[in-house]
Amino acid sequence: MTAEKFGGAGEKYQSFLSRFEKWFVIKYVDKIPKCIETYHLTYSTILWSLLIVLFGYLATFNIQWLWGAAVCVLLQYVTDLFDGAVGRKRNTGLIKWGFYADHFLDYVFLCSVLISFWFILPFKYNLFLFFLFAILVGYMMDSYLRFAATNNFKIAHLGIGPTEARIAFIIVYVLNILADRTFLTTLIPFIFIFTTLGLFYVVYKNQKEIWELDMKVKAEQEGDNQESNKTIKQE
Repeated sequence: MTAEKFGGAGEKYQSFLSRFEKWFVIKYVDKIPKCIETYHLTYSTILWSLLIVLFGYLATFNIQWLWGAAVCVLLQYVTDLFDGAVGRKRNTGLIKWGFYADHFLDYVFLCSVLISFWFILPFKYNLFLFFLFAILVGYMMDSYLRFAATNNFKIAHLGIGPTEARIAFIIVYVLNILADRTFLTTLIPFIFIFTTLGLFYVVYKNQKEIWELDMKVKAEQEGDNQESNKTIKQE
């Protein structure tokens, strides 16, 4: 009996930049030193997340510290990009562990970025930030619940995946440095509206797909039952 293939392995998402990422990983995965294993790259997200929180706090005294947070987002992207590729290349075997640890640490990373925003935003924007966090976590919940229902993991929505989100975080950090904190206060209501509407669309689309899968299974079962009943009558 052949075990069902784990749907969380292999390709994670299809986004605008995924084709470039595939080329980049294939070209440079062999450059990763042998002493650095897939789990080292995965665990490094903890370090980058702690540093992002630290730099966000220091930015309350000097906004230039946000350069450090932007660099940590970039480093987290690089280590996250290569962790699975290194594991597959070296046949480490940590497929389900990698899926679990990688995506839980993605949540930790998201929390660290939003905490850094909390440090640099005026107090009156805290409620916006709280609801924005709930919406962004909603995208994660949608991906994992869809995976549980279909065994097909999809983390990009509307062509936007984790890579594009990281680019957006870096842009927000840089623009806040250049505008001395005023950029994020202007933009966050629009980010909240856009992400909320996007989540409604994604959930509607996915629940419709899963509904159709259920109806297909139901139709197949009814067809099998009719065939069984017909066979019994003939006997």
